[in-house]
Parts: sequence; structure tokens; C-alpha cells
Amino acid sequence: MAEAKKPKAHVANYKKELVKKFTKLFEEYPIIGLVNMENLPSAQLNKMRAQLRGKVEMGMTKKRILYRAIENVKSKKGIEEIKNHITGVPALIFTRENPFSLFKTIQKSKSSAPAKPGQIAPMDLVIEAGPTPFAPGPVIGEFGKLGIKTGVEAGKIVVKDSKVVAVKGEKIKPEVAAMLARLNIQPMEIGLDLVAVYEKGIIFGKDVLAVDEKVYIEKVKIAGIEAVNLSVYSAYPTKDTVNMLIGKSFNNAKSLAVAQSILADEVAELLIQKAEREMLNIRAQIE
Repeated sequence: MAEAKKPKAHVANYKKELVKKFTKLFEEYPIIGLVNMENLPSAQLNKMRAQLRGKVEMGMTKKRILYRAIENVKSKKGIEEIKNHITGVPALIFTRENPFSLFKTIQKSKSSAPAKPGQIAPMDLVIEAGPTPFAPGPVIGEFGKLGIKTGVEAGKIVVKDSKVVAVKGEKIKPEVAAMLARLNIQPMEIGLDLVAVYEKGIIFGKDVLAVDEKVYIEKVKIAGIEAVNLSVYSAYPTKDTVNMLIGKSFNNAKSLAVAQSILADEVAELLIQKAEREMLNIRAQIE
């Protein structure tokens, strides 16, 4: 009896269309950003879509469909590496804006929000020393549970010493989240979390994209000055330093000619002045 053939897995047409759609977007756009939309409220997402409209095209679907679309565009050098950065609830941003401008645009569209229990602290969360709006009462005990020293001044609770209540990367405890909310400290950011960006075979991670423009520009200026200095001191001619090198060589040649009394048109006057000084020195010694 012939062995029965296994039925082929059926793929829904809408899934096929989604794969085609994302494949086309991958092929059409040179810049592809990967974002994590986990914990992003729908109202905030709609607001950000409106802010980014005209600058980017955004698409969100299941990971399996993204993987299939990426497989279809393997000819795009290095694009498959973006799969290693997929996390949480992924979505893709397609744009022609350069990766650093894209990161800056997305950062500007974010807003602050209170911390919730269990969220990861994005930085060291600190309750600073200083006055609080609270009158003396049970809240003193809540401060004490967090290891925060307090006192009372002018009828209000005062934090005596600044205290780190959550270290960057650790989960925020419920009592910490509650105290931060009472103090109106909003350490979290609501918005698209741009994880990585693809451009011309290179994947830029968040740590690379999050550059301080002022610091970067200052470093470029310093690098330019140091490059010019190196070129001049090593006598390595470039289009930016060749005039300086010619001027330096000319001055060195003049100095050598004067020091060795080598007669030339450019130093004749200097040599006469040198001879006159030497003559006056000799006269002074004789007299």
C-alpha cells in the first residue's frame, strides 16, 4: 500500500500579501529602522504616526512574516543581520532619511511618563535632597522603607540626602514606583524604541545612533586640527596643507641662508643687516 503524502501547509492569502508588501518596502527604501513597540499605548502610537507622516512609512506584523520578507531580499547586503536585533513587539520603519536624523526625529517625538512596577529603569533613578510637598505623617515611614533620610522643616518633610532608589537596568519595585509618582518624577519615555537601523550593508545599533551632536562636532574639529598639525610636522603634503608646507620650507631656507651667509635675492637685505650688526660689534670691542 502506497504511503500517504502529507498535505502541504496552507498559507493564508493575507499573509502572502503581507510578505509581498514588506518585501517591496525592503527593496524600495535604502534606510530600514527596527523598532520595539512593547508597552506603547495605542493613543501614543497614533500620535507618533501623525508626527512622522510624510517622513517615514511604518509597518508592523508578526515576526514570522518579517523573517520571510527578509529572506526574500537577501540580495540586499547584510540585511539579514537585522533579524538579530528583533525583540519585543517589532515594527519596521522605511525611510530615505539618514539613520542619525531618523533617531533624532523619533527621540523628539517621545514624551515622559511615570514609572510602573516591573519596568526596567532606563537610568539610575534618584530622589534628590531637598524639600517635598508632604506634611509630616505616614509618608515618613514610606521614605524610611526606601532608605531615605528625612527631616521636618517649616512644616514639610525634607529629604536630607539624595538616594538612588533604582539602578539602571533593574526592575522598578512597586514602592519605588509609588514614591516617584507621588513626587511627580517621570523617568520613563513613551515612544518608539528604535533598536537598530540598516543602511548600505551596515547595521547601526542604538548605542551608535544616540550621539551628542555638540560633542561629535567638537571631536571632528579637534581631529581636523590634529590632522593638519600632523601633516605639517611630518612634511606630508595635502591640498589643505601644501601652502603651509611651502611657507614653512621657504622660511626654513631663509633662516639657513642667513645663518650660513649664503647670498640670495630673498636674503640679501637680511645678510647686509647681519653684516652691519657684526661690524658694529667689532667696532665696539676695538674702542
